[in-house]
Amino acid sequence: VQLQASGGGTVRAGGSVRLSCAASGRSLSTDGMAWFRQAPGHQREFLAAIAWSDSSTYYAEFLRGRFTISGDSAKNTVYLQMNSLKPEDTAVYYCAAKHPTAATYNYWGRGTQVTVSS
Repeated sequence: VQLQASGGGTVRAGGSVRLSCAASGRSLSTDGMAWFRQAPGHQREFLAAIAWSDSSTYYAEFLRGRFTISGDSAKNTVYLQMNSLKPEDTAVYYCAAKHPTAATYNYWGRGTQVTVSS
């Protein structure tokens, strides 16, 4: 199983970025996908998740509506629209997927860097 994230780069504060992540693999079976990020010197933190069963979405409270997760279960693809970006959003962004029998996210992508300049 492979997860490939794309869409990262450098953006000015106040700008927007849209990340994409596609999961693939012969044994791939997931019931949802999510986004996390890790800034230098910080632990990896949860941002948002989507459940394929009913397209329910979940967000970290600190995002306060700035980020939106969406996805296509048929393609095992998830997106993260990030608006009103701040320098403190600078981090490596990771996508993750969860097997239906797993208790937590067990498939991880390699991450994509997002840098927000002031």
